[in-house]
Amino acid sequence: MVCSAVPLSKPSMHFDAKSIMASWLTVWSFYFVWITEFISNCSGNIGRRPPEGRESELSVISVPLEHSFELDDSIQFKKRGTLQWYPSGDSYITVSQKQLTEEERHKLSTVANLDGLYRIRIPRKVEADGTVSGYVTSFVRACSMVESHLSDVITVNTDVSGNIIGISIVTIPGSCSGAEIEDVDLELYNTTVHLLQPVQAAVPETAFFIERMEQEQAQKGKNPQEQKSFFAKYWHLILGGAVFLMVSNSVKVPREPGPQN
Repeated sequence: MVCSAVPLSKPSMHFDAKSIMASWLTVWSFYFVWITEFISNCSGNIGRRPPEGRESELSVISVPLEHSFELDDSIQFKKRGTLQWYPSGDSYITVSQKQLTEEERHKLSTVANLDGLYRIRIPRKVEADGTVSGYVTSFVRACSMVESHLSDVITVNTDVSGNIIGISIVTIPGSCSGAEIEDVDLELYNTTVHLLQPVQAAVPETAFFIERMEQEQAQKGKNPQEQKSFFAKYWHLILGGAVFLMVSNSVKVPREPGPQN
């Protein structure tokens, strides 16, 4: 048996430039997409805090809205709803209210016929333990409340620190014409609420003005010539011009001799 060595052929190592370029473009495309998503995810989380239910509840100012409309002169406030807003300088405020019962609708109509008052109030401040430190109140005629079909506008006023300093209520329309209103038209409130917060005025730049005045005074001290008035600087020119005018006016032009006969 004769064995002959068969030479092995080398594998072909031919590469196409276009295929190499396409492969590189594919790799770089995947790498670019991955880098873009990584950066966007990182930048999206910067400055954000995960929502915490307990913290968001504490950041909301919530005060009860109470009302009173009695047949006699007594005042007995009962809860009408709740006002809520955020102490972030935004004027956004919400109100949640319950509808009047049949007994309350009948009593409100009776108070309106007697030309009584409809009062509202909210606490100035509610402590952590639930205690209230004072109230702010407002009122309208009960007849206007009835004839407006419970359409009112409530405005809450606060100071710069966010403390409640006042409340007001108006009805739309605000007059009483004596129109007969059915009790069924007094079930739901149509309330618009506003939050008015003072806006800080622009503070004058007093320190900058004083500094600028001091710089001007120091500059004048270095150059005393600038402190002189116009006449003090150019008195000799003014005097010379005045002398020239006087001399020129005093010189008389000689007359030409007339013809002799």
